[in-house]
Amino acid sequence: MRIAALLLCWCLCVCAADPPTKAPIGLASRDQRYRIQPNDVVEVQFRYTPEYNFTATVQPDGYISCQAAGEVRISGLTIAEASTAIAAKANATLKDPEVAVLLKDFVKPHFVVAGEVNHPGSYDLRGNIGLIQAIAMSGGFKDSAKRSQVVLVRRANSEYAEVKTFDLNQQTQLKDVREDVTLRPDDMLVVPRNRITKIEPYIRITNLGMYGLAMGLP
Repeated sequence: MRIAALLLCWCLCVCAADPPTKAPIGLASRDQRYRIQPNDVVEVQFRYTPEYNFTATVQPDGYISCQAAGEVRISGLTIAEASTAIAAKANATLKDPEVAVLLKDFVKPHFVVAGEVNHPGSYDLRGNIGLIQAIAMSGGFKDSAKRSQVVLVRRANSEYAEVKTFDLNQQTQLKDVREDVTLRPDDMLVVPRNRITKIEPYIRITNLGMYGLAMGLP
């Protein structure tokens, strides 16, 4: 799979996950509440009018179709927020509806490894996976890899990604890193071929493709 395709898929996934947010101040702290994504399966229950209950798959554009509420966009919302959004729209049809949203199935957590590894691609995130294990899962470094400057791109919100570099030649150095380097869902590891002279701490997700070119990715 070409690196450009991986960058595009990563951009689409992280943009779908969160609603628009403001500037990148204090981006390192991240809301741990699960947010609904396209292809998730939800069950919607109406407490007083169970005849309107239904199960639906969230469409790629983030919407579900509801008999009592019409089209409702719930992608990027927490379960509680989705319940409120559906109830608000259903209020035009039903009197003071009480809505509960249950998550029946969801997109499995994953991370992406791109660049100078033997098998770049997307991998399931199962348990605690660190940087070195992620590289091993992707087939290990190519001879051309710049091992001393592995880049971690981590979604901060729907607009920005946080960028950090790690020297995997110095494995003991990882013990001194204050921030946990255990991978999170939607993380991307990029292994460049050449040294990157300038790395911005935060980049716009929409600029990630150009950023990849700057890192020498095909």
